[in-house]
Amino acid sequence: MTTSASIVRRTGHGLTYAVLGWAVAYGGVRLAWTIGEAPEFGQFGSDLLGFTGWRSVALCVAAGALAVALDRVETWRPALAGVAWTVAGALIAAAAILLPELVGFLLFTVGPYFDPVAFASRLGCVSGAVLLSLATAHHQRRTRGDCPDCCRTVRPGLRRSTPARWARWAAYAAVAGLVTRFAAQVVVGFDGLTQDASVIGLEIGLLLAGVLLPLALVHRWGEIWPGWVPLLAGRTIPRLLLLVPGFGLGAGIVAYFGMGLVQLTSGSISQFSDTFLWVAMSAYCILGLGLISASSDYHLRTRAACRACGR
Repeated sequence: MTTSASIVRRTGHGLTYAVLGWAVAYGGVRLAWTIGEAPEFGQFGSDLLGFTGWRSVALCVAAGALAVALDRVETWRPALAGVAWTVAGALIAAAAILLPELVGFLLFTVGPYFDPVAFASRLGCVSGAVLLSLATAHHQRRTRGDCPDCCRTVRPGLRRSTPARWARWAAYAAVAGLVTRFAAQVVVGFDGLTQDASVIGLEIGLLLAGVLLPLALVHRWGEIWPGWVPLLAGRTIPRLLLLVPGFGLGAGIVAYFGMGLVQLTSGSISQFSDTFLWVAMSAYCILGLGLISASSDYHLRTRAACRACGR
């Protein structure tokens, strides 16, 4: 086994231990709250959405078991990876309330219903999702790749200098989703929204994330600072400047509003009509999925070439 391959395997083992450690620690808390007395969480009644009680314990057990399976299986198993991605997605969805809370921190307001214990629990839940996602991605690269240094596969067109057509459509779909959401708000009116500074800030942030970010992911000015940007014109834009909000916001939006759609099936959850909520939340989900898709293409297109295989 080559040195590079050994490093790859050690990385996989490290991720496995990290997921197992998280499953024991966080799963232990969930188990204690399930069989004992959980804290009071104020208005929301729970720290997580959908996956509470024994369901939350089951997610932790599943994450740990999947991490071990991903580390031990030496051949590509799409079904195994699919289950692992599903569990990681469920962990993110369970902590969906984290999105508005983080937005509140950015706007220097946490709101009257902020609960530090619930916030810490949601952070712990998302941490498990991140670790399991890294372990799954590592498994995919290791079992599908043929380069011992980067684990990348030989596929025609893998390295491109221009965005893929599907990525452009995804970016435009994200913008269309945002336009649809605001169009729905225009129909029902803005009464009660324009008086809250935090809501105004959130809407402005969504406007930037839903228009500038997806378009930057599929245009040249998302890789090189345009000429009208002082001091930075012509310089390369750091990849993480777009990838972190692209993947982070995309996943958060899909989780938050996806869970909202699930809750909507059991009854209205706000003063707005069900029709408005279905349209608005579906539009948000399209925005989030578009961001994730465009970010994936941006990642593949802008990552550094491997020194060993050139891919």
